[in-house]
Amino acid sequence: GAARGRRRAPPCVSGFLTVRLFVIYTVDGITNGMVYAAVALALVMIWRATRIINYAQGAMAMFTTYIALVVIRHGAPYWLGFLVALATGLVLGAVTQRLLVRPVESRPPLNAVILSLGVLILLEAVAPMLFGGQTQSFPVPVSNINFVVGTTSLPVSPFAVFTVGAVLIAMLLLFLVFQRTTLGLRMRAAAFNPEIARILGIRVGRMLTLGWGLAALLGALAGMLAAPAVYLYPSNMDEVLVFGFTGAIIGGLESPVGAVTGAVGVGLALSYVSGYIGADLAPLGGFVILILVLMLRPQGLFSFGRQRQV
Repeated sequence: GAARGRRRAPPCVSGFLTVRLFVIYTVDGITNGMVYAAVALALVMIWRATRIINYAQGAMAMFTTYIALVVIRHGAPYWLGFLVALATGLVLGAVTQRLLVRPVESRPPLNAVILSLGVLILLEAVAPMLFGGQTQSFPVPVSNINFVVGTTSLPVSPFAVFTVGAVLIAMLLLFLVFQRTTLGLRMRAAAFNPEIARILGIRVGRMLTLGWGLAALLGALAGMLAAPAVYLYPSNMDEVLVFGFTGAIIGGLESPVGAVTGAVGVGLALSYVSGYIGADLAPLGGFVILILVLMLRPQGLFSFGRQRQV
């Protein structure tokens, strides 16, 4: 007889597939959002410590990741490369503040913004000269293959768990530094009112240098977490920086918890839009959220009044 059309999947099977897709998109969104969160934490760190937004944060992360890759490819274990990337980020941030930012600290804030954009252009121009401009793969410390329970493949891998855990630990440490330590209080004082801070005996220059160094260290963490997924090339962190910045603005530049929450929200929005509508429209999801937050609560969702000034 004549061939009949395909049978529709039973409702229970269709429902299971729908739920599975939603879980996959959610896990992907959380994992990617945690990478954006690492950048957002770096932006919060440098804002709270210096009252400056460093637009070269992504380029610094890219550069330190390249250095880690060179170390690993010369036979060193991944974790040594990881530590080298963090240490290089710390030094790179501190040197940038000492040599480039400090001379313009007393000038209009726009000078520092232009300077950070110049650093971004410089690093993205130097990187292909030193490391090559081609796209390169990057190793992972643990498996990037999803967990398997029995015959069921779970939509989460050991590296995804590592990514989430690393960013949550960084968020907790950043929160504790600013809220529970004398060092954090000194850094906030140096950023809010450097003149009074100097009268109180705080070495403002050192605090600002430390703030830049720690922010670049967090950026290096973001680069190490992002590289296995987006691969490594001279501008690989530009898009990550944009989404991390969006998350930081959504959460409020004063709040580490808000930055992580905002960045994860951006990651989920991008994942859902990409999965259900189309990958080409994915960036639009994050920007729509940003616009709505700026219209309804421009100070960010986690800014509850003015921070104490000392």
